[in-house]
Amino acid sequence: MLRSVTSAHDEAVASPKENEPSPSGPGREASSDRAPSRPQRAALVALTLVVVSGLAFVVFRGAGLVPTWGQSPSDEAAAVANTPTPEAAAQLKVSDLPAFPTPAADADITRKLELHTTLPDRPRAKVIKYTVKQGDTLFDIADKYGLQPESILWGNYDLLKGSPDSLRTDQELNILPVDGTYYQWQEGDSIRGVAGFFRVAPEDILDYPGNNLAGYASVDEVTIDPGTWLIVPGGKREVVTWQAPRITRANPGTARYVGPGACSGGFDGPVGEPSFIWPTTLKTISGNGYSSVHPAIDIAGAVGNAVYASASGVVVYSGWNDWGYGYMIVLDHGNGWQTLYGHLSGINVGCGQGVAQGRVIGAVGSTGNSTGPHLHFEMQSDLYGKVNPLNFVSP
Repeated sequence: MLRSVTSAHDEAVASPKENEPSPSGPGREASSDRAPSRPQRAALVALTLVVVSGLAFVVFRGAGLVPTWGQSPSDEAAAVANTPTPEAAAQLKVSDLPAFPTPAADADITRKLELHTTLPDRPRAKVIKYTVKQGDTLFDIADKYGLQPESILWGNYDLLKGSPDSLRTDQELNILPVDGTYYQWQEGDSIRGVAGFFRVAPEDILDYPGNNLAGYASVDEVTIDPGTWLIVPGGKREVVTWQAPRITRANPGTARYVGPGACSGGFDGPVGEPSFIWPTTLKTISGNGYSSVHPAIDIAGAVGNAVYASASGVVVYSGWNDWGYGYMIVLDHGNGWQTLYGHLSGINVGCGQGVAQGRVIGAVGSTGNSTGPHLHFEMQSDLYGKVNPLNFVSP
């Protein structure tokens, strides 16, 4: 701004005198503009000084370098001195806080207090032992450990001989960790041979952790001490049918090898009805249902409960059975069907006797290989073989 004022002054000095005519001549046009007069220049300088002074005042006032109107610097100092200094607030404690109301518990959202840690179930790799108790059945024991009934039989083949009716109280059973079979290694055995016999791959036996056979480079390098027991996961044996054979009224003597209750001679008598009836008083299955290893049903009962002829027929076996059925009755119905009643506590009919449907022929018991009172009931057909009785009779 100062430079502008100086330039204006210099221009005023250098300019021609006022009212002096501008030179003109041929080829030059006279200027219509005139330089400002001296009073005009003075006014311009004064205006510039006022603007500069006002700007400076605003800047210094904002910086606090200009005292407030009507207030001396000493008054401002006193005002600043009297301004209270803020103090730090005292530190609060939990007890100083106001009470916080607890919302009412939502009845639909509750939290149960658990004072223990739940650990996930880990798969078992070793064989454990189980002692058979009164009332146990093959199916009950299998369900208890999550196994198929066949795995209980095949894990105890030397004891049960493949028959669920060989189960007895106080027997100690092997309980496999997986479905399969249990095998004791013999002199001269090979992994390939044992695997082939039980219809599994050699690696199924080698890789199972419970056998402790990992680390061999090949199947042929495996060496196992005779007498060692191996778990064969998925292994299968042939199902051994120890149940009573078909006994006809024409030649009942063919059953002499199953026990002293076999009859001799040939008989004639009533023929069975087209349908069968429930053979005892209670209506529930006690444990063993129908399966390939137990082609019958075990019906619950108390010792002495009545046993009825499921259909009319002729008695072709009456007495003790050496295969674990205890006291047993077999009826031939003369139409290709046969029914069997086992583990009886009493027998009311004899060989060759004709009986009508619904007649009391014996009493529920627990004789033979049995862990508790029940009726072992089988049905066999010349056309279908051994069938599930529940498909032909209903409680």
